[in-house]
Amino acid sequence: MRSILLISLTLLSVSAFCQTKPARPAGGDETEVRNILTRQNQAWNRGDIDAFMIGYWENDSLMFIGKSGVTYGYKNTLSNYKKNYPDTTIMGKLTFTLIQLKQLSPEYIHVTGKYYLTRTIGDASGHFTLVFRKINGKWVVISDHSS
Repeated sequence: MRSILLISLTLLSVSAFCQTKPARPAGGDETEVRNILTRQNQAWNRGDIDAFMIGYWENDSLMFIGKSGVTYGYKNTLSNYKKNYPDTTIMGKLTFTLIQLKQLSPEYIHVTGKYYLTRTIGDASGHFTLVFRKINGKWVVISDHSS
């Protein structure tokens, strides 16, 4: 009887330990990424593509994958956004729904979500995956696949 009690207590302790997640410090990396996405959403809804792009890596290696294929570079991505969304009627109002935000390492965070554009010319929606990388202490999108 005593050994059954000891085994039960051991299993309970192990179970509790395995289910406990370490506390994340306030203002952690995931919070920073969520804040970037919030600022991007707000910028889009103001019709400010330049401010929306602040969350992206200003580098020729930035990769954007959309319905037209792969685009490399910050300037090319910005240019495509401005060409495809020339005014607030086409931009509409953006809503993000985050499906998963997962920190892969101290340097990388992977985000999966859904976007929804409410527009007078017809709504649009799709899914996206973003890879954020911490570069020089700042989180930036280095890869965006939106469809």
